[in-house]
Amino acid sequence: MLPETIQQKVDQYRGFYISLKNELKWKVADPKQFMAIASMYVVKGKSLQLQPYIELSDYIKNQVGMFSTLKSSQRFTIAAMLDTCYENPKETFHVFLDVYDQLVQGGFTRGAFTYIAASAMLSNESSRSHKETVRRSVEIYQGMKKKHLFLTSSGDVPLAVLLAETSESVDDLMHEIEHFYTTLGQHGFKKGNDLQFLSHILAIDKNLHADTLIEICVSVKEACESAGIKVKAMHYPVIGLLALFEKPETEIETIHEVVKQLNADKLFKWQKDINVMLAVNLVISEKLKDSRLVETGIYTTIETIIQAQQAAMLAVIASTSAVATTTTT
Repeated sequence: MLPETIQQKVDQYRGFYISLKNELKWKVADPKQFMAIASMYVVKGKSLQLQPYIELSDYIKNQVGMFSTLKSSQRFTIAAMLDTCYENPKETFHVFLDVYDQLVQGGFTRGAFTYIAASAMLSNESSRSHKETVRRSVEIYQGMKKKHLFLTSSGDVPLAVLLAETSESVDDLMHEIEHFYTTLGQHGFKKGNDLQFLSHILAIDKNLHADTLIEICVSVKEACESAGIKVKAMHYPVIGLLALFEKPETEIETIHEVVKQLNADKLFKWQKDINVMLAVNLVISEKLKDSRLVETGIYTTIETIIQAQQAAMLAVIASTSAVATTTTT
């Protein structure tokens, strides 16, 4: 049995998913996108009002140029981000476009991941100017490519933006990321893009010592596997997210219950990999209500890393959708 608050979130998520699918099934090819959008509303504790949401999505489509990826189904994801985070989403959209243009002028390529990066940059309250954050993001991204040329892709741009909020030098940051990557690789984590992503996520947190974070990640992975959750490389980002909580192992049973419930649901049974990511997000969003957490510095870090993890999930969805589009055209 799930705790009542978590069960409510799972039911709400299912309801939002059904509403989106019924309304937009001819406009969105990949149902995983509905899963991501529905979870964004539940995680933020916001109700999905379908008509205003669709109106906002249409507004976005009408405001961008002919070749923008926001003409495509990505506008629905960006609309959800604006709707769940801001009081005046239409006005904020124009600020968002300005941030996106600054990232492009700074040297990032146009496209889905730079839009996700712009949303991360917009929602991060920073003492740095946007210009300074863009400059530092580009420097960090170049540092990533220097270390791992073949692993670093446009999917890492949102992480570069989130890491730009840290205070240490780019060289020190790259050294720390490499330490996470190498050491976790020695502890049974498969080297590759997902482990690099996890290493980036862990580098955002400045509350725990690097070696402590590594130990926690190893024990969280083992606890997940012991509980019967099949941990794939694509799940490494959520392990990083869990590692930031006190006694994360205590949440794993609840997460596994949510995973089992989603896997047994005819709507979601073909999306077992995404179900694990969503289960972690749903359970963690409840933990974020803990007032003691809000009073500590870790709250902001976790908020940031939830963004990073959502970016990872959207990246998975965007890349699989791109493959689907390529194969059908």
